[in-house]
Parts: sequence; structure tokens; C-alpha cells
Amino acid sequence: MKPKIAILKTDGTNCDEELCFAFSQAGGRSEIVHINSLISGKKQLNTFHILGLPGGFSYGDDILSGKILANELRHQLKRQIDAFIAQNKLVIGICNGFQSLVRMGYLPWTMDPAEDVSLIGNNSGHFECRWIRLRVVKSRCVFTNTLVGEVFEMPVAHGEGKLVVKNNAIFKKLQNNKHIIFQYIDMNGKPTMTYPHNPNGSIGAIAGIVDTTGRILGLMPHPERHTLLHHHPNWRRDVFTHPCNAIFEHAVSYFI
Repeated sequence: MKPKIAILKTDGTNCDEELCFAFSQAGGRSEIVHINSLISGKKQLNTFHILGLPGGFSYGDDILSGKILANELRHQLKRQIDAFIAQNKLVIGICNGFQSLVRMGYLPWTMDPAEDVSLIGNNSGHFECRWIRLRVVKSRCVFTNTLVGEVFEMPVAHGEGKLVVKNNAIFKKLQNNKHIIFQYIDMNGKPTMTYPHNPNGSIGAIAGIVDTTGRILGLMPHPERHTLLHHHPNWRRDVFTHPCNAIFEHAVSYFI
């Protein structure tokens, strides 16, 4: 039986269709679910196996990117989400979804409110929209557990993607407890703080993190936008890394 994936939709999300396609192509049964359907009870989160928070600009990114959505989820659906996570189910937040998970206090570990890490404005001072390279770091993450060392190319599209930490002890905790999943790399395959290979200035070249269970993943780049060969701008030159399907296939196979 194919696992069911709920792709959350609300005002301003714009990558829900791509994320829905990525999970469907990976073998899941994807469905775009409006947040109001969960709040009203028309849809029940516990009937799904994976929750996907897509990118975009939820509620216009007023106040902070993902902040209003994070508040809505915390105050309207926290009980459902906590129960969902307690059932060993999976959550992925991409770009705006990642920002919301951090501001909700689910990443990189339980925080109330989010205090230890945050996502702030890019060092460049402007919106970054282009392709970058990532390397998968060894961790407990369900989405990447056999992909360690793999290099992927994905688009970024964000203005507030710089991951910062409260102090050096928090950064060491991220490293030592294997919360870091993806790092921005240069053309030599090395983690980098140098622009433009690191598009935002994130500490430790961090592009994505996972929670303590390995089942809640957040990342700023967009793997759902590179699931077919011709998504890549150089697809006819055979000089690019493979599409990102394996990330979604890992999640689907977790339930099979």
C-alpha cells in the first residue's frame, strides 16, 4: 500500500504542485491539503504518513519568512502535528516550509519558542534565485541515510536563508549530534562560506538540518524542482549531478 503524503497549502505557497509531483513520482500517494481543511477537521492529519511543507511566501512573509504560518500551525494544529510526529511519521519543510519548522520550534530540536537557531536575511542583502551544489552529510536522517557523500544540484529561491545559531555551543551540538544534513559546496566539492557557492552565509555552510529523531527534515534549496533530467539548465550537456528523486524515494520506502 502506497504511503499517503499531505502537501500543505495556504495563501502564498507556490511549490505545492512540484512537491506533490516529486512524492508521487517517488511512489507515494500525494494530495495537496489546504490548511483550513485540517483546522476545520475536514481532513485529518493522522490519515497521512508524510507531511510536506512547501516553499513560497506564506502570507506574504510578513513579519518574518514563515512566521505567520508557524504561528498558525502552533496555535491551531500543534496537537495534531505532535501526535503525527509521535507516530513515527515524517515531516519535510523546504525553503519557506523549513523557515516555518524552525520558527515553530521543531528544528533542530524541540524549542518553545525557537531560540537556539534561526534563519535570517542573506549576507548578499538580496533575494537569491539560482542553482547551487550540495553534499549530503552523514546523519540519522531517514530522507538521506544511504546518500552520504552524494552531490546534488538544486535551485535556491530565498531572501532569508542564512542559518545562524545562538552561540558556538549550539553549533557544536549541531555537528556532534549529526543534525547537519546538507552543506553548500564549492566546485571542488568542499563545504564553503564563500559567495556565491554559499548563497546566504549560513554558518558551517549548512543548507539543511534534521531533528533528533531523524524524521523531521528542513532545507533551504528545492529538491522538488529537480526531479526530471530536463529540469536542470544544462540537461543536454551531461555535466550536472543526478536529479533529487532519491530523497523522496527514501521517505516513501520508509513505510513500505
